Amino acid sequence: MELAHSLLLNEEALAQITEAKRPVFIFEWLRFLDKVLVAANKTDVKEKQKKLVEQLTGLISSSPGPPTRKLLAKNLAALYSIGDTFTVFQTLDKCNDIIKSKDDTAAYLPTKLAAVACVGAFYEKMGRMLGSSFPETVNNLLKSLKSAESQGRSEILMSLQKVLNGLGGAAASCHRDIYKNARSLLTDRSMAVRCAVAKCLLELQNEAVFMWTAELENVATLCFKALENSNYGVRVAVSKLLGTVMATALIPKQATVMRQNVKRATLEEVLELMATGFLRGGSGFLKSGGEMLKVGGSVNREVRVGVTQAYVVFVTTLGGQWLERNFATFLSHVLDLVSHPRATQTHVEAVYSRRCVSFILRATVGSLLGEKAQIAAAKDICQAIGKQMKAVEAVVNDANSENKSGAADVAASQHVMVCALQELGSLVQSLNATASPLIQEPSIGLLETVTSVLLHPSMAARLAAAWCLRCVAVALPFQLTPFLDRCAERLNNLKTSPEAVSGYSFAMAALLGGVHQCPLGIPHAKGKMVVSIAEDLLRTAAQNSRLSLQRTQAGWLLLGALMTLGLCLLDSHFFFFFFFRYHLPKMLLLWRNVFPRSLKELEAEKARGDSFTWQVTLEGRAGALCAMRSFVAHCPELLTEDVIRKLMTPIECAMTMMSHIPSVIKAHGAHLKASAAMVRLRLYDILALLPPKTYEGSFNALLRELVAEFTLTDNSANTTTSLLRSLCHYDDSVLLGSWLQETDHKSIEDQLQPNSASGSGALEHDPSSIYLRIPAGEAVPGPLPLGVSVIDASVALFGVVFPHQNILSENKSTLGPEEVRKSALTLVMGALDNPNPILRCAAGEALGRMAQVVGEASFIARMAQYSFDKLKSARDVVSRTGHSLALGCLHRYVGGIGSGQHLKTSVSILLALAQDGTSPEVQTWSLHSLALIVDSSGPMYRGYVEPTLSLVLTLLLTVPPSHTEVHQCLGRCLGAIITTVGPELQGNGATISTIRSSCLVGCAITQDHSDSLVQAAAISCLQQLHMFAPRHVNLSSLVPSLCVHLCSSHLLLRRAAVACLRQLAQREAAEVCEYAMSLAKNGVNITETGLEGVLFGMLDRETDRKLCSDIHDTLGHMLSSLAVENLSHWLMLCKDVLAASSDMSTAAPVGGGKDEESEKKDEMDDDTMFTTLGEEDKSKPSVAPRWATRVFAADCLCRVIMLCENANKAHFDLALARSARLKNPKNDFLVLHLSDLIRMAFMAATDHSNQLRMAGLQALEDIIKKFASVPEPEFPGHVILEQYQANVGAALRPAFSQDTPSDITAKACQVCSAWIGSGVVSDLNDLRRVHNLLVSSLDKVQAGKGSSSQLYRESATTMEKLAVLKAWAEEAETKPKRVLKSTEEDEDDFGTVDELPPDSLITLVQPELPALSRLWLAALKDYALLTLPAEFATQLPPDGGAFYTPETIDTARLHYRNSWAPILHAVALWLNSTGFNASESTEETAAAMPNSQKRATSVTLNQAPGTPPSTKSLLDINKDRMHLILGVSIQFLCSPRPEEPVEHVTSCLQALHTLLDSPCARIHIAEDQLLGVELLSVLHRLLLTWDPPSVQLLVTGVVQQIVRAAQDYLQEKRNTLNEDDSEEKENPLALGEGGESGGLVPGKSLVFAAMELLMFILVRHMPHLSSKVPDSPSHVAAKSHLSEESARLVAATVTILSDLPSLCSSAGCMTVLPTILFLITRVLKETAIKSADNQVPPPVSAALQGIKTIVTLPTVRTDETQKQWTGLIRSTLASILEYSQPASKPILDEVSILTAIALFLWSASTEIIGVQCLQNGCMNRFKSALNSCDPWVQAKCYQLLLSVFQHTNRALSTPYIHSLAPIMVEKLKAVERSRPNNNLELLAVKEGIKVLETLVALGEEQNRVQLLALLVPTLISYLLNENAFASASTASKDLHEFALQNLMHIGPLYPHAFKTVMGAAPELKTRLETAVRASQASKAKAAARQPPPTVHSTPTIKLKTSFF
Repeated sequence: MELAHSLLLNEEALAQITEAKRPVFIFEWLRFLDKVLVAANKTDVKEKQKKLVEQLTGLISSSPGPPTRKLLAKNLAALYSIGDTFTVFQTLDKCNDIIKSKDDTAAYLPTKLAAVACVGAFYEKMGRMLGSSFPETVNNLLKSLKSAESQGRSEILMSLQKVLNGLGGAAASCHRDIYKNARSLLTDRSMAVRCAVAKCLLELQNEAVFMWTAELENVATLCFKALENSNYGVRVAVSKLLGTVMATALIPKQATVMRQNVKRATLEEVLELMATGFLRGGSGFLKSGGEMLKVGGSVNREVRVGVTQAYVVFVTTLGGQWLERNFATFLSHVLDLVSHPRATQTHVEAVYSRRCVSFILRATVGSLLGEKAQIAAAKDICQAIGKQMKAVEAVVNDANSENKSGAADVAASQHVMVCALQELGSLVQSLNATASPLIQEPSIGLLETVTSVLLHPSMAARLAAAWCLRCVAVALPFQLTPFLDRCAERLNNLKTSPEAVSGYSFAMAALLGGVHQCPLGIPHAKGKMVVSIAEDLLRTAAQNSRLSLQRTQAGWLLLGALMTLGLCLLDSHFFFFFFFRYHLPKMLLLWRNVFPRSLKELEAEKARGDSFTWQVTLEGRAGALCAMRSFVAHCPELLTEDVIRKLMTPIECAMTMMSHIPSVIKAHGAHLKASAAMVRLRLYDILALLPPKTYEGSFNALLRELVAEFTLTDNSANTTTSLLRSLCHYDDSVLLGSWLQETDHKSIEDQLQPNSASGSGALEHDPSSIYLRIPAGEAVPGPLPLGVSVIDASVALFGVVFPHQNILSENKSTLGPEEVRKSALTLVMGALDNPNPILRCAAGEALGRMAQVVGEASFIARMAQYSFDKLKSARDVVSRTGHSLALGCLHRYVGGIGSGQHLKTSVSILLALAQDGTSPEVQTWSLHSLALIVDSSGPMYRGYVEPTLSLVLTLLLTVPPSHTEVHQCLGRCLGAIITTVGPELQGNGATISTIRSSCLVGCAITQDHSDSLVQAAAISCLQQLHMFAPRHVNLSSLVPSLCVHLCSSHLLLRRAAVACLRQLAQREAAEVCEYAMSLAKNGVNITETGLEGVLFGMLDRETDRKLCSDIHDTLGHMLSSLAVENLSHWLMLCKDVLAASSDMSTAAPVGGGKDEESEKKDEMDDDTMFTTLGEEDKSKPSVAPRWATRVFAADCLCRVIMLCENANKAHFDLALARSARLKNPKNDFLVLHLSDLIRMAFMAATDHSNQLRMAGLQALEDIIKKFASVPEPEFPGHVILEQYQANVGAALRPAFSQDTPSDITAKACQVCSAWIGSGVVSDLNDLRRVHNLLVSSLDKVQAGKGSSSQLYRESATTMEKLAVLKAWAEEAETKPKRVLKSTEEDEDDFGTVDELPPDSLITLVQPELPALSRLWLAALKDYALLTLPAEFATQLPPDGGAFYTPETIDTARLHYRNSWAPILHAVALWLNSTGFNASESTEETAAAMPNSQKRATSVTLNQAPGTPPSTKSLLDINKDRMHLILGVSIQFLCSPRPEEPVEHVTSCLQALHTLLDSPCARIHIAEDQLLGVELLSVLHRLLLTWDPPSVQLLVTGVVQQIVRAAQDYLQEKRNTLNEDDSEEKENPLALGEGGESGGLVPGKSLVFAAMELLMFILVRHMPHLSSKVPDSPSHVAAKSHLSEESARLVAATVTILSDLPSLCSSAGCMTVLPTILFLITRVLKETAIKSADNQVPPPVSAALQGIKTIVTLPTVRTDETQKQWTGLIRSTLASILEYSQPASKPILDEVSILTAIALFLWSASTEIIGVQCLQNGCMNRFKSALNSCDPWVQAKCYQLLLSVFQHTNRALSTPYIHSLAPIMVEKLKAVERSRPNNNLELLAVKEGIKVLETLVALGEEQNRVQLLALLVPTLISYLLNENAFASASTASKDLHEFALQNLMHIGPLYPHAFKTVMGAAPELKTRLETAVRASQASKAKAAARQPPPTVHSTPTIKLKTSFF
């Protein structure tokens, strides 16, 4: 293949390859040439042009196939337009000669067609350059058109189309000739020719004015005729022609109008013409419509469907603005169509016509109009309905009903009503909440209008009105409850009108059916109301014969509808009891009473009844069965065996009755047939839902009945079933044509499908569908006609029952006994030869399934052999197609392994059949089967890949494009082959390369095919290739072609293109967007917003679910990969989409409305008014983005924020972002777009649409959380969000209005608390804006449960109230984040506006606290009750809690689960601050509460309602509160579900911590020690499962609180003991854990529980503490540095550990101390590592503090324990000394160790640690520290020695002084030689001198002189002479000053001794005097200088914690 890639055709290579491969080689060369010519250098091309032209023209006569000729023509034309043109006329003549040739043989045909294609391409590319020659060319083409066969005709017409396109107006002289020749072919036998003519004429009408003036009527008639017996492709092409011509006739194109004076057609004329096609079809064309319409004869359905599509084309061409201005006229015209008697001759025809009209309205109003214009359209529809209804009322009220025409009008009006109401419903539903103005504007009166139709005499109209109400209620859920109430009230008032009973019950049923689409549901009481209405109707049905039928139907309909609420009504176990106790028995009784109890009753009934009573009886029974079916389908939870048994009683009665019905019908007339059929339908439906075991006794009778049903025994009228298509395999759609289900015209094309009845669905066929869920993809439920439904139901039930029948026969073989198998086979084999393709398909499917079920190799072999033989001998199309499918199905269902031995034969036979060029049908079926075999064989097929591929390529190159089915199947085969080869396609071997390039060629051919299904297949092949071998798929050509397909008019193609883009965007989003943008330059459908913009635009137009979800995914992938890099682009995209919502009016210029521009247009004169058709609309988006797209954009916004969060810190830091922007202006950061983000969130949050408001609030919350702490660089101390306070307030305000749904208010509360808690706003007055919203909502909560205006389910109120309480709770627990003003700057401004006083938020919450605390406690109480396990359900209060009702317990649980944690924390804060002193409820607050709330409060206190609240003592009340809070916490912390948010865990722990701050709670928890132990063990469990350090820190906080509480309590007890002076005084020291014996009991001991938990934390962070860890296999020896969080945790743990001994008795202490001291010393060892900055890590200071606490314990000094205690302390000190041996690794921080030693020396008595060995060890450590080279260590050592030397116990300090003082003096003397160089060294010297001075002071008088003799000379040696002083370093100078100061200080202190010393050494004296003089002189010099600093006597560096 590589050899084909050259500019000239490589003729040697061509000659060398086999004949079969040449066409592929040539095609590959042409493909290469096509790409290369555009890019090549012009001179190169001109050099080789002559040779190229020769080669290309040579190819014309080599019989090229269709794809080849297309490319050949394209290349020749391109070559001439790039190179020289002088030989073009020769080439053109050559082509013309070929076309004229008289050779008509089949072999010469491809050459002729190639010549025709070339001519077309020349004119299309070069147009007027070839001007002079065109008349001859056109004549030539037209002449050969007359004699050509169908392929030739299509090709010639396509060429003519290109000629017209290229020449434009210049070809005017030929227009009429072309028109005359072409129009007769519009009714050609070949469908491909019809399509070609339609396209050709469409091109022609651009310039040929006569087509839409003089010839307009003829064109219309021609189109109608062309539509007769047409296929889908023809209908699309012809309707496009017809619609466009009509639109042009109405508003001609500017250019043509300027040239000729044209008479324009009026709108009326144009619509009248279209209507004749719709109403009468193509036969005959009489000017006077009257006679024609009198003649009978049905309208041709194909024509009607075609004209319907033409209407849509007509309006689309004229554009949205035109439709908006002329909507009223258009609407009345379209509705007139369906009221015309010709459109509604039979009921089925009427249904079909209604479908068509609905389609016209949906396709125009639904997609061309923006939301604002749609609301206007809805108003027009309302008026039309009102007008019709008035006319109907007039006829109905007209007493003399002889008025026959009136009755006909009423009958006709029902169809108008159905269409109008369905469109109105669809409009409102698509507008969703945006439609609220329609309801709220009284002038429109939408509701009144629609409800008036509920009284229409016709059932169809009533049902349509009910459906419309359901749509309104689903779109605007706040209307649901009022509607129900209104209907119930009217139903009561108008009980006596049959229409009212029927209409209003339809409406109620429809509304109940819509509840499942409204998440907030309906109040519970409405269900009970419906039950009572239904019972009432059924009870009174017999009272009045005029009403009995309607009342019976209505009653059962309502009960059936009620069941659909299923569990959204029966919301809880609690309610199950209620339902079982009251409703279910009642229902079962009702059901039982409808049917005769016994045969005797049945006989009596037969004898007694007349025709009317039988009709009522049958309808009643059908209704009862229908309600039962609804019950079984929607309440599966209630179907216990007992209930099923009770249900079976009436069902069995019904089955018995069935056999007696025929005799009843005989007796009373055939009009009972329909009612009887309805009973059967309902019976079959319910039986299919029940387990077959329950009715196995009736199988035989039932099967007989079913078989009679679908073999049409009783009813031989030709009925059909709609199941065939759905039961056949989806992949067989190409054989069945059921791919039409996947087109945009599905809803009207359905009616043309043979054998399906699928288009004839209508609500009136089965009223129960008004409340059922609509099947996916349907807009309106369309149950099929009764005859079809019964057969469908019987077939479905047969499928359920038949297998069970066989199981009963105990036969081992899976298809029953041999005779069953035989007869089944005979049936199937017979059908394989049936002329009807659907039957053949079904038979193939059945055969495959049989083989699968039987599963015996011999059976499969027999079947396969039978088909092989058949295929070898048969010559007729039918059996060849049938049996080839049979082979495919066998393989499909038995799989590759089961059918492997037949693979070779199957493949060879099918390959042979696929080459049968005489019958495209055989080719289609055999290729389809081949694809099935390739798919099912998998890798086993690998050996057949090459021959199959070469066949596929050969066929692709030769089969005429008009056989689209063959091409579709070839596409399927290609895809299957690609999948089979799979990942191997990446390889580079020769065979794989060949396979790969063949696949690519195949894809290229199918991509270029004109049929969209074939193109879709090509796309999916390329998608597969891209998956397996991404490098070999050329995205630069694929992506642009996909983008072009996005605008295709074919749904399947759009789906395929988006699915492919979705896959590409996952890996290569950036490339995809780049290649798509390349299209923008060529002016294709992509604008500067790129592919993303196009996809967003598609979301507004597309309704197909799959397609929309793929678009969402594609955009999602693109967003994830590109948004962060290209922020402003994506934010602009979202902003543009969302801007549509900021104000609906901004959408006016786009979506319609009269803006100034359009008014100017109206003033212009007529000529310029003819705007260029539809072109100016293309530049703007067709409609403003709809709400669903805006919601998606808001979600995208949240995703962008999230993506940025994971990307770069600068996105959330303005200063960083600005500096990065300066470095590179291309950098873009989210924080720079903050105002846009806020604006978008604001627009969304204040929109009409509720979904969008939710998304907007979510975005706002995200923005607040992410940006709350971003500082504003220009105003230090402020944050960036402060400037948006007003926006946030304004966005939140609407959500708190009275009519906002609960879920939005709940979300808004969340945002409020986020805003208040974020600490952005520091001014209380500003905060009040948002805070007041919460205050207003608190009033709502206090209104209590029984408030009347309930619109939604009770749990919705629960959700809202709890959200409010949660928001308040979060506000109460917020600590002000920042104190901003730095106080140094301006002391006097302290407390200015920016300063949030610490408790300011409390001041906001304070006024509400009394009420809030009560509500919070009530909510917690509810939560506690709701979390009880199921077995305590009986303990729940019977009428619910404070905020929930018993019916909605289950949903309420969820809401409580979301909000309890912050409430718990808030309650703890409140109790801690004041609450324990507040009794439950003071009188005045009680007076202010409504009753329900009083009850709630009393429930909170476990009192009977009505007792005065203050009967309990404060102590008891507090006990209850403690139990409540601890209970809730412990219950939750025991086992928080892994999906719980971590905030709940932290809130709960914080609550416990806060609570234990208050003395009351401490006493409570300390009194009952088991409570503490329990809490500790629960916390221990929590640590095992929750890892975050934040949680662990909080846990340690709570543990500390518990330990402290116990400490306080114990201390209290000891004190009281000491005060008691009774004789037998108990030893206070024996108090505490461990008692006298010292034993701790696990499970009861608080200390043990605490140690267990603390040990766990320590080992978690310092694994080597545990002796077991080193043995575990996962242990890693390396010690890691503790992180900051771990360090804090370890420190906290150590602190608590050291507190534990104080809880023990002295004996207990001895039990725990060894462990505790071991852990503390080990922690010290592990963490006291030297650090560069000499910081003391938190664990070290905690350990030191702990040592001090333990060593100074008062409790342990008893006689019994003294010895043990001494041993413990000695060993501890010994361990510390051992750890710190100089040789130990790692180097420990000497300072910390010394401090520890000093602590022991200070705190323990001499007799304990005065042991020689310990003393030596301590001294050695001090010595090594004094000799340390680190001045910091020296300084600290001096400080610590100072403390040791000063120890009160001289016995302890003396040895140290003796041992260490001499070393010190030496060190200090040495300083003279090496003076300090920096402050640290200086500090060490100063500290040392300080120790010496202290020693001097400590010494006795007699030794003072000797001591001073050490100190004074040392100090004097530090003084510098003047010369040295000048040049000395600062540290050196400071030392000089220091020494001088000290000397001056010492002299006066010890005058006598000082003199003695000085006298002894005169040189000292002189040095001192000189220094003093110099110092005084310098002072005098700088009198202004400050006095020298006074000497600090305290150490200048302090330890973090003072240990002494």
